[in-house]
Amino acid sequence: MEVSQQSEALMSRAIELAKRGIGTTHPNPRVGAVVVNHGEIVGEGWHERPGGPHAEVMALQQAGARARGGTIYVTLEPCAAHGRTPACTAAIESAGVKHVVYASSDPNPAMAGGKKVLQALHIEVTDGVLRDEADELNRPFFHYIKTGRPYVIGKAAMSLDGKLATRTHHSQWISGPESRAHAHAIRAVSDAIIVGAGTLKDDDPSLTVRDAEQVGDVPLRVALCFDTPVFDPHCKLLSDEAPSRFYVRSINEYAKQWQDAGIEIVRADSLLSILKHLAEDGRLQLMLEGGGALHASFLDAKFTDELVLYQAPIIIGGRDAVSLWGGHGVETISQAIRLDQIERKVLGNDQMIRGRVAYPE
Repeated sequence: MEVSQQSEALMSRAIELAKRGIGTTHPNPRVGAVVVNHGEIVGEGWHERPGGPHAEVMALQQAGARARGGTIYVTLEPCAAHGRTPACTAAIESAGVKHVVYASSDPNPAMAGGKKVLQALHIEVTDGVLRDEADELNRPFFHYIKTGRPYVIGKAAMSLDGKLATRTHHSQWISGPESRAHAHAIRAVSDAIIVGAGTLKDDDPSLTVRDAEQVGDVPLRVALCFDTPVFDPHCKLLSDEAPSRFYVRSINEYAKQWQDAGIEIVRADSLLSILKHLAEDGRLQLMLEGGGALHASFLDAKFTDELVLYQAPIIIGGRDAVSLWGGHGVETISQAIRLDQIERKVLGNDQMIRGRVAYPE
């Protein structure tokens, strides 16, 4: 095996280890590490939870004295500063590692600079091995560092004519079971699931992961409401399957009833303040599952970063039926929102279209 192929194989192993932190590491990145000496893997580790040891430290602890003179492969540039835990560059120096190979550069200014620190310590550094794969693993974290808000995945099931619900707001079920299972798999790796007041009232959703294996912590169930809704003791969000939170613009007489029943009530004045609050709470990947009004508000504000659309072979019709993006829309095709990096998949009788949202300048 060529050296480059060996490096990619070992980095691929580190990426697989990093995936074990999906659902538990946010607001920290997902990181995996592998220590190698004389061609043998002597230590492995991954970051499990905020405040816990970083991947490099776990791998070095497992390797012990066998790390000295070896190489560590890590999916993210080792941190150069002391945060909740000491800097990984110091741990690498202390272990006597001679070569560090990493995939992604750390975009966090508070922790970046590991490469320069290691080189100043006369430790050989190689960067960029399987960078794209490692970057993809930490897309929500990188997005948060860049924008200060979570990465939002908008999900919707729609008809061939682009309708999310009929004129009476009936929508269950537009898509088939295969599409719903696919959507639940995305729920399982998200930090929160969001709906609006209309969906809460019309559908009484459970917002739980049912048709896929839960990865890490269960996602927070979130409803965005102008006013605290009338208390409903039968609301499915009151179940103990997952925590629930209402964001409201004003507190009314129903708030205490919801709070006493287990719903967290948070006052917020704007979508941006809600997103920042969720990010500060460590919720960096959000799944937006509301109706047309909620999707429209996120698209208007350019807060939806990715769309996952399940198109069913049905036609709903009617100008009063619910669309993904209502309002006036655009005037010319050049102003249209487009999807990049598109993925298509047939799911039963449905077609799934997924892509990054590109807003016109």
